[in-house]
Amino acid sequence: MKESVWGYWIVVLGISIMSVMVLMQNLTTTSEQDYYLIKNSMEAAMYDSVDFGYYSDNNVIRMNGEKFTENFLRRFGEQVNINKHYKVTFYDIYEDPPYAVVSVTAYGDGSNLLFTNNDGAKQVTNRIAGALYTTGEYRNADVDKLKSEGKW
Repeated sequence: MKESVWGYWIVVLGISIMSVMVLMQNLTTTSEQDYYLIKNSMEAAMYDSVDFGYYSDNNVIRMNGEKFTENFLRRFGEQVNINKHYKVTFYDIYEDPPYAVVSVTAYGDGSNLLFTNNDGAKQVTNRIAGALYTTGEYRNADVDKLKSEGKW
């Protein structure tokens, strides 16, 4: 009987420690974690959105804007924290050269430490701009025109 009570208390202690760990994770969700999530999702979505058919025909790197939006939302949605609500806004998506600006606003409830605006809603906004570059010479009609005019 005495050993079974110790086993019971060990199980209760383990469950309580796991509960504290989950609560602490919700309290320490920061803007930095969201920033790296957005950055990594954006980079992977840009690589996935490169139009290789256009590249093989014209030797110009071009990104498909709709595919970028779809890939970003899929990748971001797979890894978000479920105790916050997110609003994703795409400001600029250029296909040639590949460039995008994404803004993500995280709205939290009372269970995490986020900044508070005047009406009491807790929110953090991260805005990231990204461009896809290569090590080779980039050919674009505008760049070729500027080179021919001697301005590049």
